[in-house]
Amino acid sequence: MILDELHEQFSQLKYPSFIAPLLCSAVICLLAYTFITRRSRSVFLIDFACYKPPPTQMCSKEKFIERFKIYGNSNETSIEFMRKLLGKSGLGEKTYMPSNLLRDPLDMCLKETRREVESVMFGAVDLLLEKTQVKTEDIGIVIVTCTILNVLPSLADMIVHRYKLRENVLVYNLTSMGCSSGLRAIGFAQKLLQVHRNTYALLVSPENTQQMIYRGNERSKLFMNFPLRVGGAAALLSNRPSDHGKAKYQLLHTVHTHTANSDRSYQSIYEEEDSVGIGGVTITKELLAVAIEAVEANIHALGPLVLPLSEKIRYITNYITRRYNLADIKPYVPNFKKAIEHVFPHVGTKPVLDEFEKNLGFNEADVEASRMNLYRFGNTCSSSTWYALSYGEAKGRIKKGDRLWQIAFGSGFKCSSAVWRALRTVDPHDKRNPWKDEINEFPVDLRNIETYSELFEPAKRK
Repeated sequence: MILDELHEQFSQLKYPSFIAPLLCSAVICLLAYTFITRRSRSVFLIDFACYKPPPTQMCSKEKFIERFKIYGNSNETSIEFMRKLLGKSGLGEKTYMPSNLLRDPLDMCLKETRREVESVMFGAVDLLLEKTQVKTEDIGIVIVTCTILNVLPSLADMIVHRYKLRENVLVYNLTSMGCSSGLRAIGFAQKLLQVHRNTYALLVSPENTQQMIYRGNERSKLFMNFPLRVGGAAALLSNRPSDHGKAKYQLLHTVHTHTANSDRSYQSIYEEEDSVGIGGVTITKELLAVAIEAVEANIHALGPLVLPLSEKIRYITNYITRRYNLADIKPYVPNFKKAIEHVFPHVGTKPVLDEFEKNLGFNEADVEASRMNLYRFGNTCSSSTWYALSYGEAKGRIKKGDRLWQIAFGSGFKCSSAVWRALRTVDPHDKRNPWKDEINEFPVDLRNIETYSELFEPAKRK
């Protein structure tokens, strides 16, 4: 069967006679390698929860501009630049901002920052514990991720203190790891759960946008002001075999790629001060190209784990052919729809989602959840893939046996994937779903919104 498939693929290309046996052997060796994996303990996702801020924190695009005039130091040219980008951002009028930035007088002290992040973390964890009914004393691992906020005691310490977790709980606090950190935490927890038996891992991903706001006038830093919004998620993983019956998903694969060895990737998102000493996060024009390259590297690593045999053969044949200049052919984009029923990419920004759809073989329906997530909740960084999955659940699309793919990317440049299998058909009427009261209003038609991709260099496929 395998040899027949190989022969069919190779016969379509013109090779010297001695090349075909070598290619055939290489393909078989690569395929064998993917099947020889060490048996690991199963990891289940009991459930997850996304925090939905109160209506008092809703902030329209124009309200954001008006508030920024108060707490920012930007001139009118910069204000108009942000207003223009907001109009093309793909964000709606009901995203959420920190409550202390919406009050008068403004109070941007550390105490208010702590209060803001605690409301997100505790809101998500309270909801998760309500959904799962798991006792806090049974939680053996805590991993908290946040894009930029780093305080003392740590965010993870806040969780331990609030929920009075046991003294021997394993605690990890990951900051400044970018928007892929939430999925990297899943891979980290997966490894820990192979070692520590019969326990739960609590993963929490809050976002605090106050720390990310740039109040100066450099355009490369103003870009980060408008997509980021308040949000957060909590997830509970288990390695207990007895949890198979009550778990929502089973973790199949995690894949992580890191391209920080490249100066171009490393500097594409970079926190620094501007010429007058105002701190901010610089976004370079190469961001789109860097992001797509990191995603492609991640997909190349994920493909052998999930793709059916026919797609593996096509991809490997194409790769070897191009690698050794055996024929002038275009890169083959594997058809992941043959292996995955649902994909939930990190929202990033509208141009990034556009490039993701255009360059990686996905269509409008594949990225619907992420586009609607960007529209409704904005970019909530490492928690965004959970909001997107909540959208799929609220739409009643997750059926027993479906395979789901979360993929997130961010500064470094890093990219992470997590692939799950649904252990049951998910109830779309869960009252704790953040979309529950408004899911019938979606999807929203965003095709008439222009993008601002002219600010970036286009991604080019190799």
